[in-house]
Amino acid sequence: MNRTKSEKLTAVYHLPGLFEFYELYKLFLPLFFDHREYFYPWCRIGSIYGAPSDCIWGGGRISESDAAPEDVLALTEEYGISARLTFSNSLLTEKHLSDKRCNDLCRMFALSGKNKKGVIVHSELLTSYLKEKYPELYLVSSTTKTLTDFDDFKNELDRTEFKYVVADFRLNKKFNKLAELSQEEKNKSEFLCNECCDFGCSKRRECYEAVSHLALGEEEHHTCPSPRAAEGYTFSRAMENPGFISIEDIVHKYLPIGFSNFKIEGRSLGSALILEFLLYYLTKPKYQLKVREEIYLTNTLDLF
Repeated sequence: MNRTKSEKLTAVYHLPGLFEFYELYKLFLPLFFDHREYFYPWCRIGSIYGAPSDCIWGGGRISESDAAPEDVLALTEEYGISARLTFSNSLLTEKHLSDKRCNDLCRMFALSGKNKKGVIVHSELLTSYLKEKYPELYLVSSTTKTLTDFDDFKNELDRTEFKYVVADFRLNKKFNKLAELSQEEKNKSEFLCNECCDFGCSKRRECYEAVSHLALGEEEHHTCPSPRAAEGYTFSRAMENPGFISIEDIVHKYLPIGFSNFKIEGRSLGSALILEFLLYYLTKPKYQLKVREEIYLTNTLDLF
């Protein structure tokens, strides 16, 4: 891809799998920071997000994770990266707010290190609770709210509770309206780049609610209506999605009009796919094989 003036601006990536892909990031982050020549100069890593699998406040996606909170905080602190808890369960009630596991994590994140930590939230109840009890943590409005109306997205941007708002991926290409936002609103906007869900899906909210039920230990039988649901996630199919954001889009469309925050999804996927995202979005093509080999040749990472 050709270098342009817009490359002087910085794309800030928010990456998946704080707990889920800890072993991968233990290998990737030293490469990223010690060999910047391998990676695009116009990007940096802003945060890594995720949650342990036993958190009832969790949502978005269910994933297996067993990394210790102390370890993930030490890793992100070492490299100056913000750690975000994904607590986007949409079905929480008052009785859930006292959960010891989730409160312990919030307390640990609030008091740990110099880097600001955050929480990705959906529930209004949890938003108010966190704002009052853990003011040290910044809040991110979750894409699980499925705010597909642009005015609703703008109203969310104007809420002072949130430092960032992750847009529904179906708003990604609304460039005429996006360009009209104030710079303050643009700074708060975060775009989901690699969604594979059908662009016209009318059951996305129900899908997220099913995950919320599961996080609460409640039985849920949600069936994805997509005719290609059985195929699972493939990056090649995500690239065909009308809402897909390519590196060319980032450099030539989003950065020039003042947007800089880009979220990569994938907490419920495997390490091999996450590595492909890291190669595509952060790594110069001529170094992708080298980075892939550096990761693959370790015996400590389960890639499949």
